[in-house]
Amino acid sequence: MIKIINATVVSDTAVHLCFSDGSAGDYDLSALIARDTVMTRPLRDPEFVARCFLELGALCWPNGLELSAASLQRKLAEQGALVHSNAA
Repeated sequence: MIKIINATVVSDTAVHLCFSDGSAGDYDLSALIARDTVMTRPLRDPEFVARCFLELGALCWPNGLELSAASLQRKLAEQGALVHSNAA
């Protein structure tokens, strides 16, 4: 099971994610923010974005929003934004 092992906010709308298989990428939250739902609306605030944390390998925020490692890794791969480390 893939997990996120590190998450670093790199801009107001992007988080750099490192996965347990050595892959990594910058996930852009813009599409998620554009959904404008009760759960995603707080992400419009960069201070809220910066409050992200990891729980059981998922990317989370204090309002209960949780994004699974597998779905984030898949989206990064589909966008061509997933980089695999040569160090294994």
